[in-house]
Amino acid sequence: MKLLAFTDTHLNSSAYKRIKEKALKHKPDLLICCGDISIFGSGLDKTAKFINSIGIKTLVIPGNHESTEDIKSICSKNKNLINIHKGVFEFQNYIFFGWGTGGFSFIEEEFEAMAKQFKKHYDRKKKLIFVTHAPIYNTKLDDLSFGHRGCKSTRKFIEEVQPILTLCGHFHENFKRQDKIKKTLIINPGNDGTIIELKQKK
Repeated sequence: MKLLAFTDTHLNSSAYKRIKEKALKHKPDLLICCGDISIFGSGLDKTAKFINSIGIKTLVIPGNHESTEDIKSICSKNKNLINIHKGVFEFQNYIFFGWGTGGFSFIEEEFEAMAKQFKKHYDRKKKLIFVTHAPIYNTKLDDLSFGHRGCKSTRKFIEEVQPILTLCGHFHENFKRQDKIKKTLIINPGNDGTIIELKQKK
């Protein structure tokens, strides 16, 4: 499976152009958006129409610049956009689990409660991909000049469940950085997108 993931585009026209170029060149199975595709909601409808026009199913979560209602709205109006915030999407032998918003708290109690239920019920025969907005605590992706400022709640989830891949954003300073927690590869795909190929084991 081939993915094209991106985050924090914030109405950047050159970033959108590069995302579309990569989509046309690499022909990914899915696009993944880790949030912040607007400026506090401004320009969201126009951005959604552009992403939809690429013609590839796009899994979307809100960042800290969008509300959950914003994302529900654009996904209801654009057939290629799929809201996975607080939900799952199954594709081939993969499960995508989404958690958006936030970006400023070490602890997310609502996420912890939801993750507890998710762990009880998800199909462990399938490979898990976690899509979130805030970076994961104590990784290269949340490392700023004044220390680590990522989410501890999502880190705990990753340590316990070990998705094959986690995608996140929020800190523009750390675009394109990657790290690992146990078996989980963690990527900030940047605002112009990153192609990720996942190969099924035979």
